[in-house]
Amino acid sequence: MTYLADQARYDTMPYRYCGRSGLKLPALSLGLWHNFSDVDNYSNMVDMLTTAFDLGVTHFDLANNYGRPFAGSAERNFGRIMKEVLSPYRDELVISTKAGYYMHPGPYGDFGSRKYLISSLDASLKRMGLDYVDIFYHHRMDPNTPLDETMGALRDIVRSGKALYVGISNYDAPTAAKAQAMLEDMGVHCLIHQFRFSMLDRHVQTDGTLDATHGVGMGSIAFSPLEQGILSDKYLQGIPANSRAAKPDTFLSAERISSDLLQKVTRLNEVAAARGQTLAQMAIAWLLGVGGITSVLVGASSPAQIRENVAAVYNCDFSDDEIALLEQLLRA
Repeated sequence: MTYLADQARYDTMPYRYCGRSGLKLPALSLGLWHNFSDVDNYSNMVDMLTTAFDLGVTHFDLANNYGRPFAGSAERNFGRIMKEVLSPYRDELVISTKAGYYMHPGPYGDFGSRKYLISSLDASLKRMGLDYVDIFYHHRMDPNTPLDETMGALRDIVRSGKALYVGISNYDAPTAAKAQAMLEDMGVHCLIHQFRFSMLDRHVQTDGTLDATHGVGMGSIAFSPLEQGILSDKYLQGIPANSRAAKPDTFLSAERISSDLLQKVTRLNEVAAARGQTLAQMAIAWLLGVGGITSVLVGASSPAQIRENVAAVYNCDFSDDEIALLEQLLRA
């Protein structure tokens, strides 16, 4: 049965200009880091992407190494969905991918050399069946490759037409400013900086990264806004057997979920309830309302979770009393 997108998909989702550019991103973007692997349910993948699009989520974010098996399964599955379901809507989508973390053995499958970035994007386009991506990121800083080589590769990727825009991810403030300045000198604007940011991880506010990003006209997009599920009701009553914290080889260990952290999360959950939101919704709204972010990047395991997260963008206003209380709780 052919998918037909909801005709009202653009009626309520807020869209924000991405830094000093003409590109708008939805307040909420969908990341495909988890739950788009070959071991995951394909029908659920389709349902999540179509649900997101029906709700106005136009930005889907990938990377070359997302998914399991390790080498590009999320991109392959997304490419299949694009071909079978979403191809009529390609011009309405912002699709991003990245390279910079380990992808394959040998000296050419990691970090930020010109060879790795260009060859990785070529492989990503093949996996997704696309002629171009809208945004291509360098995924992390490289301590060994000269920055001008990495930025030169991004410039040439834009000029080749394989990406409409380029961005950086996980850069510190001084390096982000240098990267942007280099690209500007090369005649290419660095569109966006993607970094980890949440109520429980505010380093980009304190180390100058957020100010540096905005100061040079880049947009900003926050990943891990829910701290791998900590900023939700998932762990308030203990660690569920099917949660990330209960599984080996994940970025969230059970040891991190201490009694002190749970006490803080419980208090935050009470504030969210008083606002008429779930904790996850308040965590997203806080980034959009207080954090100065273009878009918040969320993952999901079900269409219902996407619907819950999207609802957060309609209640991003915080009173002065709420802001003061949250600051007190977060600093405790």
